[in-house]
Amino acid sequence: MLPALWPGDLVEIASCSLEDLRPGEIVLARREGRLFVHRLVGRVTDPDTPNGFLLRGDSMPAPDPRFPIEALLGRLVQKVDETADNGRAVHTAALRPGFRANGFGVNVKLSRALGMLLCYCGLARRLALKLHSRRKAPELRNPEPAVNVSLADMGAR
Repeated sequence: MLPALWPGDLVEIASCSLEDLRPGEIVLARREGRLFVHRLVGRVTDPDTPNGFLLRGDSMPAPDPRFPIEALLGRLVQKVDETADNGRAVHTAALRPGFRANGFGVNVKLSRALGMLLCYCGLARRLALKLHSRRKAPELRNPEPAVNVSLADMGAR
């Protein structure tokens, strides 16, 4: 879901039915034991196939294969800022369909442009994910320089 959601982001999901959703909303679905947080593209109502729905990640070139209706687990209610006290909710207007920061929809256009860049440029995607992982987990990095220790230094014979 780059750039709207990043790996490690915490979100709140509320149960809902497919009829409660409109295209563009971010939903949670399950297929073959895997969870997908993607945008709803639309419902599939082909008389020759079972009903279902299509999802697509913001930085994906095409929709995912059709999901059956029972795969829908819920819709995104809010993104949670885990760095804030008590995990407060953060502003999620940009995650909802039809969001316009101003009358020209500049934020939507920039988000879509960034999504397309991350979709079609593997180098840009890898770089963005690498930078994001460094920003999200600074406590996992060791600020001390690496020290070479041999077995002899540890008292081994």
